[in-house]
Amino acid sequence: MSENWLLIETSGRAGRVGLARGGAVVRAVTLDETRRHARDLAAVVGSVLGADGLRPADLTGVMVSVGPGSYTGLRVGVISAKALAYATGCQLVPVPTFAAIALQAPAEARHIWVIADALQGQIYLQRFTRTTEGAPTLPADELRIERAEDSLTRAGADVWVIGPGVKVYADRGVPQGCRLAPETDWEPTVESLFRAGQQVPPVSRGELFALEPLYLRGSSAEEKAKREEPRG
Repeated sequence: MSENWLLIETSGRAGRVGLARGGAVVRAVTLDETRRHARDLAAVVGSVLGADGLRPADLTGVMVSVGPGSYTGLRVGVISAKALAYATGCQLVPVPTFAAIALQAPAEARHIWVIADALQGQIYLQRFTRTTEGAPTLPADELRIERAEDSLTRAGADVWVIGPGVKVYADRGVPQGCRLAPETDWEPTVESLFRAGQQVPPVSRGELFALEPLYLRGSSAEEKAKREEPRG
């Protein structure tokens, strides 16, 4: 029997759910971005599996996008994936969101910067490289948070910039001098999530409980509370 993989992507405003079998995505659904992921995710997962006559127990595993991205969206997606893996005993593969997005860069791109808005004039940034067309897309450095103005002005003409942060900073005239990936590729798809997930080992049973989204920072509410703490 072919392996069945459930795909959960909730890093952005519009969540996505997919089903992969036989090395390809066979079903993909986009959640209503005007509604909350927590409200719709379980129902959509049920309908995606049901459309192929599957039960949760029939899954080989679940691949879930772990960020960076929406604080609440990621938490909903990761907790749902953990609960499903725990209940059914299937595998759980945590996929870095930027690794999936980097795969969506144009085939000719060799130097790829993936960005997302980190608020307060900051961005999440990670660089990826390809040696030739068709070669693996590999991380060139670690995911980090940097000031947008400082980082993006250093992007040269040989750099392709991709990711949800492009929409925010392109309107401000940044980045300059580099190349922008098509807008249709700025948000991660379940297809790229599946491709990236095939390069990530599943977590162990013990690691499942400790798995958390890649935030690198607290929520807006947590950071506001820190700023308002009295200084002694």
